[in-house]
Amino acid sequence: MSSAHSTSPALTIRPLRAEDRPEWQALWQAYLTFYESSLPPEIYEATFARNVDPEAKERGAFVAERDGALIGLVHYIFHAHNWHIEDVCYLQDLYVSEAARGTGAGRALIEAVYRRADENGTPTVYWTTQEFNETARKLYDRIGKLTPFIKYQRP
Repeated sequence: MSSAHSTSPALTIRPLRAEDRPEWQALWQAYLTFYESSLPPEIYEATFARNVDPEAKERGAFVAERDGALIGLVHYIFHAHNWHIEDVCYLQDLYVSEAARGTGAGRALIEAVYRRADENGTPTVYWTTQEFNETARKLYDRIGKLTPFIKYQRP
């Protein structure tokens, strides 16, 4: 998706750009803090570099911008799947600043990933959240379908 998509006169959803680094980092830090997580600086460096690299076709990021300031972000990753011929899209990180929640920015970011997945020929988009994330789950219940899967990972 090369052009910005405007969902209202005040809200623009667009791809992440190199000059967004300070605001992106503040948003991602707030996202990680919400999930009581922290990452070393080299992960911030690598994640940002990958998400603005035009050659990294398997991943990307969009930001929500209002009045010249970033208010949200979403990261996504395309990957192979043994149950599909085409790749699938994992919507890995979604965050909207507390002040901007309820304004449609979260929905607009998810819909931008849906459009990007469609452009990529990748109709399946999925994501996970923690059970306690009730505010986000209200949106997810309207824009997605809850599955019965429970996630496990290597300890």
